[in-house]
Amino acid sequence: MNAKILIIDGDISLSTVLCDYFCSRGYESHAVGSGKEALKFLSETYCDLVLMELQGVGTNGYDLLREIRHHQPDMPIIVLTTRTDRESQMRAFQLGCDDYQFKPFSMDILIYRIEAILRRVRKREESKQRIFNLNGHPFDATRQTFDGEHLSGRESDLLLMLCRNEDEVVDRHRILASLWKEDNAFTSRSMGVYINHLRRFVEPAGYTIVAVRGKGYKLVFNKSL
Repeated sequence: MNAKILIIDGDISLSTVLCDYFCSRGYESHAVGSGKEALKFLSETYCDLVLMELQGVGTNGYDLLREIRHHQPDMPIIVLTTRTDRESQMRAFQLGCDDYQFKPFSMDILIYRIEAILRRVRKREESKQRIFNLNGHPFDATRQTFDGEHLSGRESDLLLMLCRNEDEVVDRHRILASLWKEDNAFTSRSMGVYINHLRRFVEPAGYTIVAVRGKGYKLVFNKSL
């Protein structure tokens, strides 16, 4: 299961062990030691899942959890912590974590928890709407057609992400990680080419794809047309 995991923990030795273990299981992982580093990393890179400690991250762990959840409402978050009391667990779940794992923990059990969460997320994504009516112009992501005209697989997948999040910014790092599997200058330019191509499809339907500087793209309907 290909996925990118961010580890937030001040314990560098543990983070290194986790990164090596995830790599051996086919995951891409990155570790940071503070909340500040984590927020910067997440603002620049899309991740599929976050593992975070509540303590020793240079800031209040609950505040960090709240802020990550605010900016990434759908991204799974697993808390890895030495805090075993009921109150800490309840607060973490109330702030949006998806799972809560005590330290020390079994590496095998942890990977099973991660894979179970990612499977649920991906099944939820796959079950979402795939046919859209854009002001009388049908887009079918399964058939990869817009108004009966064929789209490439990548064009269709990109337009699908935008349609599912109409009027909302889709993070550029999320797009690159999901569709290009790499986030660099070359793939960024390639994405720009695809965006421009899709604009030629959607603009006759009264829609446009807006570039939000430093963030991403969103599909919006021009009601004046």
